[in-house]
Amino acid sequence: MQRIRKYNFKSKALFFLSLLSVMFFSSCEDVVKLDLETGETKLVVDAEIIWQKGTTGNVQVIKISKTAPYYNNTTPKVSGAQVKVENSNGDVFTFNETEPGSYVCNNFVPVLNMDYTLSVTAEGQSFKATEKLTSVTPIDRVEQEIHKDAVGDESIEIVFYYKDPVDQLNYYLTDYKADFLLYPEYTLTDDEFYNGNEINNRFTNDDDKIQPGKTINITHRGISKNFYNYMNLILEIYGGSPFSIPPGNIRGNIVNTTDSNNFAFGYFRLCEADKIAYLVK
Repeated sequence: MQRIRKYNFKSKALFFLSLLSVMFFSSCEDVVKLDLETGETKLVVDAEIIWQKGTTGNVQVIKISKTAPYYNNTTPKVSGAQVKVENSNGDVFTFNETEPGSYVCNNFVPVLNMDYTLSVTAEGQSFKATEKLTSVTPIDRVEQEIHKDAVGDESIEIVFYYKDPVDQLNYYLTDYKADFLLYPEYTLTDDEFYNGNEINNRFTNDDDKIQPGKTINITHRGISKNFYNYMNLILEIYGGSPFSIPPGNIRGNIVNTTDSNNFAFGYFRLCEADKIAYLVK
């Protein structure tokens, strides 16, 4: 069977790539706030080029911020950066700042399996990353089933199916969003044991909040093997116990070409995606 890893990743800041989470410890009487050491401030680059099937993919957004102290309620935005992406043909796509920390390109041209290089200049530092735009097999159908647990309690389970290509190794990242979820839930899938066959991914809710009339928004991405490995580390650490301590900083593919020791958090990735909004019956 295919290997599927499901996580409820509760991230404070930029999607799942900022690597910053906030925990509040409380009891009936007291609020406990730990005196934590503040580390060196790092740039955070949330650079996902996502091309939804059936669209031109010409509008893309890259967000840049900085790490913040553990208990901060806001994420510092980085303004004044120069952001561009160049493909292997030499075409350059410029991302212009439309609001603090948000950089938008309106004429991006996505091409499957083409290499793209991200260049960011911010606060006197230059950063680069190169990745390939990865395709995704479309979702064939979405069904719902009744899931029965060990004690016989029933709940609704959403299942979507897709045909994995036989001629290549594939890696997938899926997120589920709904109004009853405070944070998205994610599923990582690879086809090592299921290459060329139909794969199904299942979404359940432990609180039994998948009810008729609710809409589940599914975004199913094709991703590179390197990004799969990166996300696997991120989600295993932050999707587990909230009291676990990461063994160290997990670096993405964004390299500081000015000062290699002053790395940035984040991962430049380019994904074709299939999106479905499923209304629970």
